[in-house]
Formats: sequence, structure tokens, C-alpha cells
Amino acid sequence: MNTFYVGTYTQQESQGIYEYILHENGQLEQKGLVAKSDNPSFLAKSADGNYLLAVNEVNTKDSIGFVESFRIQKDSLILIDKESSGGAHPCHINLNTSGQVLTANYTGGNMGLLQLMQDGSLSDLLDVQQHFGNGGTERQQGPHAHSAWFSPYNGDIISVDLGTNSLWFSRIDQEKKIFLPQAPPTLQLPQGAGPRHLVFHPTEEWIYVVNELSNTVTQLVKENDSTAYTIIAAQTTLPKDYTEPSFCADIRISADGKFVYVSNRGHNSIAIFAVDQKTGALEVVGHEATRGDHPRNFSLSPDGRYLLVANQNTNNIVSFKRDKNTGLLEYADTVDAPTPVCILF
Repeated sequence: MNTFYVGTYTQQESQGIYEYILHENGQLEQKGLVAKSDNPSFLAKSADGNYLLAVNEVNTKDSIGFVESFRIQKDSLILIDKESSGGAHPCHINLNTSGQVLTANYTGGNMGLLQLMQDGSLSDLLDVQQHFGNGGTERQQGPHAHSAWFSPYNGDIISVDLGTNSLWFSRIDQEKKIFLPQAPPTLQLPQGAGPRHLVFHPTEEWIYVVNELSNTVTQLVKENDSTAYTIIAAQTTLPKDYTEPSFCADIRISADGKFVYVSNRGHNSIAIFAVDQKTGALEVVGHEATRGDHPRNFSLSPDGRYLLVANQNTNNIVSFKRDKNTGLLEYADTVDAPTPVCILF
């Protein structure tokens, strides 16, 4: 039995963050609301598991959103602190083992830096990396930071910007607590890609970037003794005969690095890829219908036996049993959830 948290949009019935149970047989159970919060669209946990962080995906009159920190206490989340995310509509949050916090602010087109303290409080905003430029399509008239990541390879920071159609590379000056650009500072993706999220291969220096607008996954390889990455290939996430509108949302990789999964909003499926362990190349294994509309975020259970999908528009979460040998998914259960957009174990 695993408990997990669900971040939501709160314009309709949802009131904030909810707690659920994934049972041993794949059945899902809602425990209930654990924290009232305004548009907690993405969640993250501290390394010790004592604190949960959530973005408030809002745009105030001062053009900022917020980060909230909660103490995890039995079946409750106790609000500790709330600080600026550094820009409007924060849609992603990440933190490392040292408690450094990254926020991706979509409308702000930037990435914020904060520090989670040992007592669960948050520092003031320490720095902001402002992006600039555009990607040439209607959705890319200006910067739209969509996610921010700590690289496990060298500690670099990678900010994924859909609007500028590029990845932004930096590091943190640990004395001044500011972002410093790496060389090269950016990597441009193929025109119209619209990069959104990424995953790191667990044993090789391969990165897989999911592109919302082109419905592709781009494989990157880190160059030897360098901070630079090379684009190797891109693989479509949709069946060849599918022609209706669709937009990728999230990407996950199995703990053994053998399979990559991507959610398709429109086709309403999880695309399943096998990873060539010598080259990192992706091969399509299949597509599993998500049994709901607009699959946003999804997550693998801690033991890798199940994959859970948040279907935003049909207000449900669906669990699938995962075959670790083939990567394929088998339907297990469905549970109601109000406008779910993030699943966090």
C-alpha cells in the first residue's frame, strides 16, 4: 500500500491537495482533502520526506505566483510558509538534497531559486533567471519556462522553455546563491518542438525531452568532459495514422532505464518506448488508452509495478499494472479526482 498526493486546479470543485491510496492489487482509494491551496498544480517532496512543496499557479497584480511549504503530518499537510516563485503562473517545482528549490514560471518566462530550511520554512526569493527570445510559432511568441531540473550527472541546472524552444543551462554559485550561465548557455531544439519536461537515464548520460507542440521525444547525449549536449534523434509519440490535434504533457523513465513513457493529450494515451541500452535510441512498444480525457501528469509507483495517470478533463485517476519485462500496461482501477494535474508518491 502506497499513499500519494494529488495536485489540482481549483477553478471548479477542487479545494487544493488531496491524498490517495494505491493498494497492493492496484486499486485506488481517496482519503480526502489534506490542504486547501490555490491551484497547486505541481508538487515535490524534500529528500527526507518530511516536507511537501507546492506551486500556486496564479498571476497576481504584481505578476508573481507562489511556493508553499507544508509539513507532512500523518494524514494532514500543515502549512508552514509561502513565498514568491519569482514569476507568474509557476507550473513546476523541484528541489535537491540540499533543499535548494527551483521554480519554472510559465507566464513569467523565468526560473526562480529559493532555499528550503531545516524547519520547513522557505527563504525569500534568492535569484531569478529570466529567459528571452521566441520559438516562431503561435504558442512561442515569448519565453514560457515549463520545468526546471537538477542534473544528476554534474549538478547543472536545466530549465526547459517551451516558448523559446530551448533548454537553458546554468549552475548555482553556492556562495552568492545566484544562477550562473554555463557554456553554452542554451540548446535550441528543432523548430516548433515546444519542449516541456525531461527525464535522465539512470546509468547513462542520456536525456529525453518531451516536446508538447511537435509530439516528439528528443534524445540528448552529454558530450565528454563538457557541459554541452548533442541532439541525437527524435521519436514521435503518436501512431502513424493519427491526424487529430494532440499535445504531449509528461514523461517518465523506469528505474532500470529500459522504458520511457509519455502522455498524449488529445490522443489520450500513454506512449510506451523501449530504450536501446547501447545507444539510448527509443523504439515504440505501444500506446495504452488512459480511459479519460487530457492525461496531464502521471507517475510510476515507488516499486515500479504501477503507472498512475491524472486525466484532467474527466476528473479521474487511472492505475495500470506495468509489466517490467515488456513495459506494457494493463488496466487496474479508476477513482474520482477533482481536476487532477499532478501525482506525487
